Amino acid sequence: MADSSGLAGVKVMVIDDSNTIRRSAEIFLVQAGCRVILAEDGFDALAKIADHHPDVILVDIMMPRLDGYQTCALIKKNARFAATPVIMLSSKDGLFDRARGRIVGSEHYLTKPFTRDELLSAIERHVSRE
Repeated sequence: MADSSGLAGVKVMVIDDSNTIRRSAEIFLVQAGCRVILAEDGFDALAKIADHHPDVILVDIMMPRLDGYQTCALIKKNARFAATPVIMLSSKDGLFDRARGRIVGSEHYLTKPFTRDELLSAIERHVSRE
C-alpha cells in the first residue's frame, strides 16, 4: 500500500445513493489513509460540504431528488468550493454523460464498478500536495 501514501489525511466526500458503493469506496479510501465523509444524496452532501470542506468530492450521477449533475453544478457555483475537484461516478460510460459532466464542472469521470487502483489514481490526479 505504499503507492497510496500520498493520500494520507486527504478528505474525500463520497455521494452515492447506493450503500454498497459508499461502503466499498470508504474501505478503499480509509485503507489509503484518507478521511471519508459519506452522503446519500445531493441534499445531504450540500449540508456536509459546508461543515467538512472536503479536498475531493465523488458524486454519483443517478440519484433521487438532486442528481449528480445538479449537485456538481451547485458545488461549482459556490465560490468557496468552486476549486474543489469533483469526480463523477456512473455505471454509464457514454460520451454524452462524460461531456455533460464536464459542462457542469467535473474534473474527472469514473465508471462503476471501479477498482481500488482506479479510485485512488483518480483522486491522486486531483489532489495538490505541496
